[in-house]
Amino acid sequence: MPKTRIPLLKEDKPSKRKNRKIIIILALLFTALLAVIFFRSSISKITAIEMQGDKYTSREKLLAASGLKIGGQFFAVSGDTVGKALEGLDTVQEAQVSKKFPGVVTITVKEYPAVAYELDQAGVLEAILSSGAAVSVTDTGIAVEKPILTNWKADDPYKTKLCQALAGIPNELTSDISEIVPSPTLSFPDRIKLYTRSRFEVITAISLLKDKVGYLNQVIQTEEPGLIKMLEADSYVPFHSEAEDNGEDAAAQE
Repeated sequence: MPKTRIPLLKEDKPSKRKNRKIIIILALLFTALLAVIFFRSSISKITAIEMQGDKYTSREKLLAASGLKIGGQFFAVSGDTVGKALEGLDTVQEAQVSKKFPGVVTITVKEYPAVAYELDQAGVLEAILSSGAAVSVTDTGIAVEKPILTNWKADDPYKTKLCQALAGIPNELTSDISEIVPSPTLSFPDRIKLYTRSRFEVITAISLLKDKVGYLNQVIQTEEPGLIKMLEADSYVPFHSEAEDNGEDAAAQE
């Protein structure tokens, strides 16, 4: 009886494609494990928050608006998002946020400038920014060339417009103004009275102030103290002339 040969079974060899898949899976798992370890470690946390340019805004107020805190995720901080949140404050004009690994976040703010001062109801002096915001001057000091706002209501919309107008005028053109008082009329609801350190009294309107301030300084530099009106037309009358006119009228009546 002839012998029958049984063919040998070939051993299954793992394909190169399967090996690659296993290596990729292991690499992904290893990377994920490292990522978990890294983001749970202190090196991925915020370790310091630095502030720059904050003169009128407290650190606590800036931190609250930014949403940042020590121990928060460093890589989760979006500079644009934090900057926009800070610019929502009535004292902050611009804000930039930068990050420096490991863990340092720097907030740089440009605040609205102080354009005037005002006494609050408790008699405490406050700086009025160009945005209309009132801030304490306890720690910031007083700029003597800024005017004092008197008899303004906190919710007066013209008060904010006045601050914006003052911010748009060079400081050398307003440095002689010592006091600004509201004096509205039907024709000019934004009419104001200005008193200067050189003893002039000025009547004008907030909407006209920027265009008329040049005339104001021209008169102050060349004339004696008097009454200046800067409305639809400009006029100047020295105080001694008014006193003489009043004296002549009184003599005529006698």
